[in-house]
Amino acid sequence: MNKLLMHTCCGPCSIYCVKKLKELGYEFELLWYNINIHPYIEYVMRRDTLINLYKDTDVHVNVLDVYGLVEYLRNVVNKESERCEYCYTARLRKTAEYAKKNGFTSFTTTLLISPYQNHELLKKIGQDIAKEYGLEFVYIDFREGFKEGQITARELGLYMQKYCGCIYSEQERYLKKKI
Repeated sequence: MNKLLMHTCCGPCSIYCVKKLKELGYEFELLWYNINIHPYIEYVMRRDTLINLYKDTDVHVNVLDVYGLVEYLRNVVNKESERCEYCYTARLRKTAEYAKKNGFTSFTTTLLISPYQNHELLKKIGQDIAKEYGLEFVYIDFREGFKEGQITARELGLYMQKYCGCIYSEQERYLKKKI
């Protein structure tokens, strides 16, 4: 049977994705690996929200607990316009590595629920990495469920982040408020 590993950026974004994968009949698990998230307290809040969301359910959450700010910054400083490409690649590559090592046949990501992410770039990177690892990248446009997932997350009282996660998106968040 095909086993899917879904890279998961946070609890709120996972809600609709998990629902959709179940509706589609996938056997799947989640993977937490997010080296881009800053500051550390934000990283912890997102990680723990995800873990707690699924702790008493049939959804298994695998955690690669790596606060990777230094690695992330070393790879994007002076290349800020390419930061999303690096971030997608680093997280999807680690997901593929974990999938291959642990008997999964395919992978995807909750990033595909966000209307703020570059879906074409995510899809291309996912497909390229999948080919490299002999896996399948499952592209599902989860955006139709973005609002539903957000509403459910609020109803559940989940921690809701206000930016993508990286230090640059946090800065952009505050600069937009100022303008």
